[in-house]
Amino acid sequence: MDVATVVRETERKYDPARAGTAAMEAVKTIAGTAGVAAVSPQAEQLLDAVYYDTADLRLTGVGITLRERTGGDGAGWQLELPTGAGTRDEIRLPLAAPGGKPAARAASGTAGKRAAAPRGRARSTVPKELAALVRSRTRGAALAPVLWVQTSRRVLRLVDDAGLTLAEIAADHVSAEPADAAAATSWDEIEAELVDGDPKLLKAIDARLRKAGAQPATATRLQRALGGRLPGKTAQGPPLKAASPAGEVVLAYVRDQVAAITRYDPLVRRDAPDAVHQMRVATRRARSALQAFGTIVERESTRPLCAELKWLGATLGQARDGEVLLARLTADLAAIPPALVVGPVEARINAYFTAELAKAGKTALAALNGRRYLQLLDDLDALLADPPLTPQADRPAGKVLAKPVRRAERRLQRALADVPGAEDRDVAIHEARKATKRARYAAEAAVPALGGAAKRQVKQTKELQQLLGDQHDSVVARTVLLDLAAKARAAGEDTFTYGLMHRSQACQAAESEQALPRFATR
Repeated sequence: MDVATVVRETERKYDPARAGTAAMEAVKTIAGTAGVAAVSPQAEQLLDAVYYDTADLRLTGVGITLRERTGGDGAGWQLELPTGAGTRDEIRLPLAAPGGKPAARAASGTAGKRAAAPRGRARSTVPKELAALVRSRTRGAALAPVLWVQTSRRVLRLVDDAGLTLAEIAADHVSAEPADAAAATSWDEIEAELVDGDPKLLKAIDARLRKAGAQPATATRLQRALGGRLPGKTAQGPPLKAASPAGEVVLAYVRDQVAAITRYDPLVRRDAPDAVHQMRVATRRARSALQAFGTIVERESTRPLCAELKWLGATLGQARDGEVLLARLTADLAAIPPALVVGPVEARINAYFTAELAKAGKTALAALNGRRYLQLLDDLDALLADPPLTPQADRPAGKVLAKPVRRAERRLQRALADVPGAEDRDVAIHEARKATKRARYAAEAAVPALGGAAKRQVKQTKELQQLLGDQHDSVVARTVLLDLAAKARAAGEDTFTYGLMHRSQACQAAESEQALPRFATR
C-alpha cells in the first residue's frame, strides 16, 4: 500500500429540511470568530461514486464504506474505517485502469445540472490493498457494486489568516440508485468536515447550523438508500449485573474480544502503532474467558477454538515481542554514558530488529491472509450465535462466576509459591506470568457480576502482570544481547557495551523478582 494515503476525518452530517440555504448563509457569519478569517464559496462540483459491499452488506452493517469516486478533489478509491464517534480513517488510492494507468473517467452530467445516478456503470475491480483491509469482514465473499450515487455539491471553505483551510461545509443534493433495481431516491444534506481546524470550530459550526434549522442526520447515505436491505440492529439489553444469567455475562465479554479482533485486523495490516499488541490481547482475553468459565460455556466444545486462539496469539506475538525488545534495548543503550558506548552498538541492534520485525510482520500477514484465520473468525461467530451452554449458564452470574474467578486466583498463588524453590526460576516466573493473565482476564469478564471484588483482582493482577512481563522481557533481552555480542566479536568489534547492557537487564530482572513476595497470599 505504498501509494495509499490515510486521512483522519472528523465530520458531522445534517438534514437541512427546508432550511438548506439559510443554514449555509448562517455559516458565513462565522468569519471573524473561532480563528476563521474568511469563508470562501467554491465552484459547484459533480461527484459520481460507486459503493461496493458484499451481497449481504457486511461492510455497511458495521459502518465501513468502500467506494470508487470520480469528480471533485477526492477522486479515487476510498475506504472509510470508523475510529470513534464522528471520526474515521479514510484510506485513499488513485483510480487506475486494468493496465495500471489512471482511469480517464469523468463524472456524468454537468455542473449546475442535477442528473440521475447512472445505472449500469462499468464495473471495476476493488484494489487488492483495500480488499485485504476488509477481509476479516468479507471472509472471501465477493465485493460488488451495491449503489450508484451522484452528488451535486456546493462548498464553503473556512480559512484562517494564512489561507489554511480549517473546515469545509458542503451542501449536497444526492441521487442514489441501488444496484438491485430498487427504487432510486434523492435528498439534500449538509456535511461539516474539520480539515486543519480546532475541534471547537465544529461546535461553532454546529451551533449556527442548528439555529438555522438544520438537524443532525439520523442515517448515513448507504442507510438511506439501502435501509430496506440492512439487517435490524440487535436491541440493547439491560445492563449486566449480579442477577443476570452467567452465560450472558461470559458471552458478552467474549463478544467484545471477537469484535476487537476484527476491529484491529485492518490496523495490523496497516502496521498501525500498538495494533498487534491490542489484537493479541483480545485473542488472549477470549481464550482465557472460555478456559476459566468452562463450567458455563462447555469446555470440551470450546477446546479446539481455544487452541486456534492460542495459535493466533502466538503468531501475532512474534511481531509484538520484537517491538517491545527493541524499545527496551534502545532505552537501555540511551541510559549508558556516551563514553562507555564502544563500537556500532546502536546500528547492530537496529539491524537485528529490522530483520526480525520484517520477518515477524510477514508471518503475521501470512496468517491473516490464510484460510485458517478466516475459519477461526467463522468459528467464533458460530460460537456466539449458538453457544454450547451448560445448565449453570442460566443461574445468576453473581453466584456462579465467583467460584471460577477464585479458582484462577488460587492457581496464581500456587504458581507464585513455586517460584522461590524452583530449579529454573525463569521458567517458574513465566508460568506465574501466564497464571496472572488468566486470573486477570477471568476477573475482567466477571466485573459486571462481582463488582468491586473483581475490580480489585483486576487491578492487582494487572500490576503483577507488568512486573512479571518486565522480568520475562529482561530474560529474552539478555539472550539477544549474548547473540549480538557474539556477532560483534566475530566481526572484530569491542563487546564491552553489550556486557554493560546485559548486566543492566539482569539487575532489572532481580528487582522484579524481589517485588514478587508482596503479591503472594494477599
